[in-house]
Amino acid sequence: MKTTLLACALATLASISSAQAPAASAAASAPAPARGLPLELALEAAKVAVDTCKGLDQQVGVSVLDSAGELRLLLAADGASTRGVHNSALKAKAALAFNLPSGQLAERAKTDKDAADRLAANPTWLARAGAVPVSVGGTLIGAIGVGGARGSEKDEACAVAGLDKVKSRLY
Repeated sequence: MKTTLLACALATLASISSAQAPAASAAASAPAPARGLPLELALEAAKVAVDTCKGLDQQVGVSVLDSAGELRLLLAADGASTRGVHNSALKAKAALAFNLPSGQLAERAKTDKDAADRLAANPTWLARAGAVPVSVGGTLIGAIGVGGARGSEKDEACAVAGLDKVKSRLY
């Protein structure tokens, strides 16, 4: 019995290690990771956004995305609503996809049928003020989204405050 268990364990280990070899070579040829705000700056920007909204008596969530639209950081104030936290990421995804502040995108969608159609076709985008794209040297590297304030213009003001705090140190 012990011999059978040992043989099974060794066979499993052998199959795992042989399965990992091709994965390692595939990883070497994988594309470079998406760009994004360095973690320290993302955290600082998110904290400034939360604190700015707190000064407006608003409890918000802040999402920082990389250039591929992946969540790099999520920070939620005490008392932030689940919906606000969720919407912060959706706004950031929209700002990233269109390379426009989400408030400007919301305005554009009122008169630009193509933009409105693209927005309607993607449920992961929210065109409501609250997010700003982040660029370095003309290259889009991510977005900062804020959600949960009573009045999305407050969300966007907080996102802008966060970006303004770190933009001179982005690389």
